[in-house]
Amino acid sequence: MSTLTTLDYSVLCGYGLIVVALCLMVAKRSPDSDELFLAGRSLGPMVIGLSLFASNISSTTLIGLPGAAWEYGISVANYEWMASVILLLSALFIVPVFLGQRLTTVPEIMEKRFDPRMRRYLSGTSLFLSIVLDTAGSLYAGALVLMLFIPGLSLAPTCAAMALFAGVYTALGGLRAVVYTDVLQALVLLIGSLILTIIVFQEFDYSWSNLVSRVDADHLSLIRPLDDPSLPWLGTLIGLPVLGFYYWTMNQYVAQRLLGARSADAAAKGAMLAAALKLLPLFLMVLPGAMAAALFTDLERADTVFPRLISEYAPPGIAGLMVAGLLAAIMSSVDSTLNSASTLFIVDFVKPKKPHLSTQQMAKLGRISTIALMIFAALWAPAIDNFPGLFAYLQQAFSYVAPPLAAVFLAGFFSRRITAPAALRGVITGHVISLTFFLGAQLGWHNIHFTIVAGLLFALTLVATLAWQGWINRGATITTTDAQWQTVDTRNAQPVALPVKIGIVTLLVATACLVLAFW
Repeated sequence: MSTLTTLDYSVLCGYGLIVVALCLMVAKRSPDSDELFLAGRSLGPMVIGLSLFASNISSTTLIGLPGAAWEYGISVANYEWMASVILLLSALFIVPVFLGQRLTTVPEIMEKRFDPRMRRYLSGTSLFLSIVLDTAGSLYAGALVLMLFIPGLSLAPTCAAMALFAGVYTALGGLRAVVYTDVLQALVLLIGSLILTIIVFQEFDYSWSNLVSRVDADHLSLIRPLDDPSLPWLGTLIGLPVLGFYYWTMNQYVAQRLLGARSADAAAKGAMLAAALKLLPLFLMVLPGAMAAALFTDLERADTVFPRLISEYAPPGIAGLMVAGLLAAIMSSVDSTLNSASTLFIVDFVKPKKPHLSTQQMAKLGRISTIALMIFAALWAPAIDNFPGLFAYLQQAFSYVAPPLAAVFLAGFFSRRITAPAALRGVITGHVISLTFFLGAQLGWHNIHFTIVAGLLFALTLVATLAWQGWINRGATITTTDAQWQTVDTRNAQPVALPVKIGIVTLLVATACLVLAFW
């Protein structure tokens, strides 16, 4: 299916040239390791907020949100507003501690709280998820859609070309190149999605009452029954907060923008902007998919909703802008994951073994590792075609791996009684339970929704960690290491100004009102 005209291709070329020019400008700085990994800890609120939004809106999001809304309704938007809540709470309670410790990677806090083993465990798991799930998944999804619009493309070469484009400018310009291009890509995403939404809404005469009369009521409700195959209410309640916490707080490729902030206020304001933007996908990506349920009744696959909307309703030029938005989503996800994966590898594995490396040497190794990880992701991406489905590959795998990590992190963050041996044994026990649940699902022993599984795994890991602590301590008092964490938490955390706190509370109230409006 090719719907692109000469004007559309011109728009795509213009977008590509702007990205290249921007990257070349940033790459002239010849960044050292601090610049490469954290942009010199100088990022402001606007750049942080737009970059957080753009790096999160991947090609799988642009395809998956409208497709899920077409098939099941707008409940898929629960992922989006829950992200806003987690972002705001993290900016208020977690990020100030991160900045006070001047972290380069999130796993560093695990070493400060526990020991190097916990740091390596979290870092290794995050590295795996970043490349095998996030980077390869974005390349695969993007390649599939580009193949629909541009005749003659094949899967493996398309994945390789996208990986090469994103990998080179990420290696040259580091985090600053990533966030600056993300700003451009966020604007392209928002403008393109807004235009498409307006065009589709025109089919309903710009009337909300007309839309409600033509779209099934179940498709316009955020809260779904317990047996809902897409997102049951219990999964929203106990699963999404766990997955959201890991993604928006512990995930290096998201947290790296906040770690690169010039202050806690800048990080909090950036998180507020990103949280506000995360409320928009309900209107710009999810509702168009729900509207498509009334417009398209002959689709065989939900993943074709987004391309079909473009082909049916986007005029020449706008179609090119939408495909540019897709490319922007791909690039912003791939560059983010590559940069964060390189940071994890160098800072958490190479630097501890070679502490005397200069910042220039670390930057050189960072560029080399970025290219190496890019090659690995490009080679793995076509293999995803052998799995049952991209959504299952991404979401379900993430739901089984992340909850034990989030449980131990939060247990250590808020409790002084959890020691390193209990934390390590707890997270390993949690992943053993995860593997059991996963195999049970594959063998048909249970059909529990993966979001509910995520909540259960979180609770079971907490119980296991506390049980291990009780067995290890057998009545022992708090250790010196545990007491030291309390000092780190209260004295070194960078403060967030009162007006920013008021803004965060206001956004939380606005999010609650939005959820109630679409209950």
